[in-house]
Amino acid sequence: MFIFYCPRRLNEVEMEKIGRKKIHGHLDITQLSTFSKEDLIDKIIALQCHNVELKNIIAKSQQRNQKRSYPPQKPFDFTRCKFRHVLLQVLYLGWDYQGYACQEDSLNTIEHFLFEALLKTCLIKDRQSSNYHRCGRTDKGVSAFGQVISLDLRSNNHDLDREINYCIILNKVLPPAIRCVAWCPVSDNFSARFNCTLRKYKYFFPKGFLNIQKMVEGTQFLVGSHDFRNFCKMDVGNGVVKYNRTITHVDILPYSLNKENEEYSMFVLVIQGQAFLWHQIRCIMGVLLLIGQEKEDPSIVKDLLDVEKHSRKPDYNMASDIPLNLYDCEYELESNWRYDDNNLTDLIKKLQSFWTFHAIKANMVESMLLDLRKRSGSTVDLSLCQSNYLLNGVRAKKYVPLVQRQKCESLENRIQHFIKRRKLEGSNSSPVVDT
Repeated sequence: MFIFYCPRRLNEVEMEKIGRKKIHGHLDITQLSTFSKEDLIDKIIALQCHNVELKNIIAKSQQRNQKRSYPPQKPFDFTRCKFRHVLLQVLYLGWDYQGYACQEDSLNTIEHFLFEALLKTCLIKDRQSSNYHRCGRTDKGVSAFGQVISLDLRSNNHDLDREINYCIILNKVLPPAIRCVAWCPVSDNFSARFNCTLRKYKYFFPKGFLNIQKMVEGTQFLVGSHDFRNFCKMDVGNGVVKYNRTITHVDILPYSLNKENEEYSMFVLVIQGQAFLWHQIRCIMGVLLLIGQEKEDPSIVKDLLDVEKHSRKPDYNMASDIPLNLYDCEYELESNWRYDDNNLTDLIKKLQSFWTFHAIKANMVESMLLDLRKRSGSTVDLSLCQSNYLLNGVRAKKYVPLVQRQKCESLENRIQHFIKRRKLEGSNSSPVVDT
């Protein structure tokens, strides 16, 4: 600890006297020459005291910044531990993250923070030995209420009621926007990805001036098994060459109705299936928004699903990532999901906090919007504003129908390009497989 000697401290009368002579300001030689000997002595004392105070502040700051030296911790002995294969249900708000999966060029991913928490709490030894699978790989900005992962976690007892409270422990070290909701014991070969029987997504959007009825008509063509190559981003480079998927249910439902200002009502697209392609739902929503804007007929969905007639995807913008949520993943389980009441209470409080401030911001902006529209005499057409903001990319000044637009490269050409590239890399390359 640093201690400096300070000359006698001036009383209030002395400080006031010196203060009247601008002791704290910049003084040149002319001004100093007007000071009496007593005033000059007092000034020097005051400056010395001020200097001591600054040194003490700097010393305390340095002490706080110095890392305390702790004895090296003994590594956790996992050889003495038992493990249990479990499912974890994970909730996250993905708006400020770079996606779910770990990336080489960014640590700001959901998966990075999950494994950071798992390692910090010593629930796993490392990722490689944890028998890890994830149900879905959500993109940048996408959220989840029902993401599920499977892995081996450290266990302290065969009795489920006395097992480690995995959710409570993880939530203590996870970021506020990532939470563990529940866990469930499963067999050792159970996979969160391959044993999933149903995935449900929700896409929230404002009504604006969209024709909801026409959008609903368009969704009806999606139900069933189809080739969705025109409703996704083809990932041939990673071996995806088959684009047949089955959608079991799709609907557009009102979520929050605003009777006074109907265009500010919120709707939600609910879509279910066993598996989905890369950007499939955002591409579907992009086309549905064009239908809702009455730029396309609902039958365009049926036309794009006819890959014999339209084998190449037209160039169009997919919908924004922010409103998309992986809402539920279903499994055939032998045990029930295990919830902790205290954990659920904390989760509700945390989400209430997020909702409070987001709702305040939304209503504040809505209030200003309505006020400005009352004052404005502008004849600008605002009918497409809200839905246009959900469509990524550059918008043309003059709308071109989808079937007349420039087409992407065909799937067959992409496959040939991929095979040729793989041959150039060597004959030991793995074959093209569907994922």
